[in-house]
Amino acid sequence: MTTELFLRYVHFISIFTIVGSLVSEHLLLQKQLTRNTIAKIARIDAVYGFAALTLLAAGLTLWLGEYGKPALFYSKNWIFHTKLTLFVLIGLLSIYPTIFFIKQRKGNPDELVTIPSGVKMLVRIELLLLFIIPLLAGLMSRGVGYFGN
Repeated sequence: MTTELFLRYVHFISIFTIVGSLVSEHLLLQKQLTRNTIAKIARIDAVYGFAALTLLAAGLTLWLGEYGKPALFYSKNWIFHTKLTLFVLIGLLSIYPTIFFIKQRKGNPDELVTIPSGVKMLVRIELLLLFIIPLLAGLMSRGVGYFGN
């Protein structure tokens, strides 16, 4: 029980960290930014990445480690698989902005850099997809989507 509670807590806190990081990135993005601001966004993006890996580790442990519900509860639920797919898609969508922030953070801190519109659009799509996941989690917790016996 203690391990399960800890894992659920880490999973929950990771979700909040991911949301906070993405919202922060979105609010800081403008058409032009100084390299200093881009470096700040890159640090926020690193927190986002760490939280995503922590979420994945805790989630996989809850799923496959037999804490709480049996693994079949998740494995035989199409909503769970949709949640996982959205999580992976969000991760894939985050690659381009992350690479852009890492490449553009170095140089004169006061130099202005034009931010490609695609960077802000990808962050917005990530946020949209991220806000669908709790709905799916709520449905899944009620047994909706289960296709087992």
